[in-house]
Amino acid sequence: MRTFQTLSTLNALQAASDERRFHLLRLLMRAPATLTQLAQEVGQSPAWVRHHIQILQQAGLVYLAEVRKRGRTTEKYYRACANGLLLQNWVLPLTHQPVVLFAGSHDLALELLANQVESRLLLLLMPTGSLNGLVGLRQGFCHLAGAHLHETNGQFNLETLRHLFPDRAMHVVTLAHRVQGLILPPGNPRGIRDLGDLARPGVRWVGRNPGSGTHLWLQRRLRELGFRPEVPSWVASTHTEAAARVARGQADVAIGLQAAAAHFGLDFIPLFEERYDLVFEREHQERLLPLLDVLNAGAFRNAVAALPGYRTTCSGDIYDLETEP
Repeated sequence: MRTFQTLSTLNALQAASDERRFHLLRLLMRAPATLTQLAQEVGQSPAWVRHHIQILQQAGLVYLAEVRKRGRTTEKYYRACANGLLLQNWVLPLTHQPVVLFAGSHDLALELLANQVESRLLLLLMPTGSLNGLVGLRQGFCHLAGAHLHETNGQFNLETLRHLFPDRAMHVVTLAHRVQGLILPPGNPRGIRDLGDLARPGVRWVGRNPGSGTHLWLQRRLRELGFRPEVPSWVASTHTEAAARVARGQADVAIGLQAAAAHFGLDFIPLFEERYDLVFEREHQERLLPLLDVLNAGAFRNAVAALPGYRTTCSGDIYDLETEP
């Protein structure tokens, strides 16, 4: 069976990062080989190859697979420990606070949360989109994810979480409710009124990155309405970037947060309200306690409520995947 391995230790990453050893490693992923065979392949001496193979062995990337006797000759065949590698390692700052890695949907309230908790916890944000963030959480690439996935039962996130994490104890905490809609230049010069106008000839619009909750909602809604707009002129990874494209005159409309439109002084037509949840595994709860404390504090909720289109009446609510419909 051909196997796949994640490189996650600094020792393994250092061993594989050398261009010469990386080439030897890839050759041994293809098939077992002796030092002599490898030397002929790369045009070096067997002693040179032995030096690098020993380093790869010590890092757990190569092993001695077979020893063959041919008369008085002993042939040692080396092999890579896996047929494919994924390079993964967190490089984090040296700080006195705990460091939490976030991946998921971009959110302005989350940025406020990161600022307010900074004295107790360093929250590093990577906006990848709701679905991509949850997949990253599943794969161990982050401690915390953020999602606003609209589901067929009218709820948010829980159905998807049950599917992705059937075997894990998860916590789901609401950050806030927020309003999304059409972000437009001041005065709305193109006279855009609804999603159907995205299909009008010549309308330049900003889409969102695949895997984001906004992108998934928009694609489903357009299918329901029977609209087939042209491909977006731009694809943005954050609501701020989407609004900025409109503010700079690069687009006629974007789908995004009311708060992002207000930040740039843009017009806005509301389309829907959604619930934005923070998701993490129970084993990370202690690390995240400072963040949860700030989330439930009045000062934070007041700051979020001041953002146009945000509502905090349910902020801090906890959803149990076992009992929620």
